[in-house]
Amino acid sequence: MNENDSIVPRIPVGEWGDSVLEWINDNFEWLLDFVSTVLDFLVTTLTDALVTVPALILVVVFALLGMLVRSWELALGTVITFLLVIAMDQWVTAMQTLALVLIATLVAILIAVPIGILAARNDQVSAVVRPVLDFMQTMPAFVYLIPAVVFFGIGVVPGIFATVIFALPPGVRLTELGIRGVDSETVEAGQAFGATPGQILRGIQLPLATPTIMAGVNQVIMLSLSMAVIAGIAGADGLGKEVVASISTLNGPQGIEAGLSVVIIAIYLDRVTAALGRPGDYPHSGLSMLRRRSNGGGDASDSDTAQDEADERVEGGADKGRGLAQVGP
Repeated sequence: MNENDSIVPRIPVGEWGDSVLEWINDNFEWLLDFVSTVLDFLVTTLTDALVTVPALILVVVFALLGMLVRSWELALGTVITFLLVIAMDQWVTAMQTLALVLIATLVAILIAVPIGILAARNDQVSAVVRPVLDFMQTMPAFVYLIPAVVFFGIGVVPGIFATVIFALPPGVRLTELGIRGVDSETVEAGQAFGATPGQILRGIQLPLATPTIMAGVNQVIMLSLSMAVIAGIAGADGLGKEVVASISTLNGPQGIEAGLSVVIIAIYLDRVTAALGRPGDYPHSGLSMLRRRSNGGGDASDSDTAQDEADERVEGGADKGRGLAQVGP
């Protein structure tokens, strides 16, 4: 017996938590079944779509997307690395993981962005949300598999559930940071012309906060990928399951190939989302070239183009605020 037993009695926090999980499972079984059905349908449909399309065609599509949003270097790197995934016989599992990550990211963003906007506009909400996010970020990732398996059993759905919870905090934090970081003078210009809070949010704050929000999306994707591997323990198909199988059977080659495939997908998604958040930083992208051609600015230097796009974003926000205000009530 521990000498502290007589001083500090044991508090059965774990039993209380388990009782809460059982109560939720018993009283909201209909909701959990609905969520499970929807998530399973989304992931299964997306996975089937990705696997049905010939691998080489998808590689070309991914490469063209990389060229469109960033550069030809990313497109070339995408072709080489994704062909390596095919050569390692990890393409199907990679597409299963990609589908899980994309659906989990979509769900996390749909939850995180509204909460982040609300926290940015209300200090009381921010004060409540912040410690909750701290708790979510510091909780060990494996712990999230406990309620996931209790609620949804074994399979891909508990993997998505645990991934969403684990990846949610940076989306909320960076959305709030982006909204709060919008230049106050630009917001005041819209308010001075009588724009409603909703018009200011849609016309000024969200456009100007897009780079920061996209940085949050980037972090959500990275955390989703890391958690997708852990979700393999809960039976989610994909590269995570391959890693778990390699550990249980001490199959080093299998683990190395699956882990390398995760890295390849992570780098690709990181580069694409970073470029979407700051398109002006990539003047050689297909979108930037099309924009310059449509604006008749093909002779402008790369640095001037990037700076002009950044300036236009700020000035455009103010102009939108004035324009929206003029048509407001």
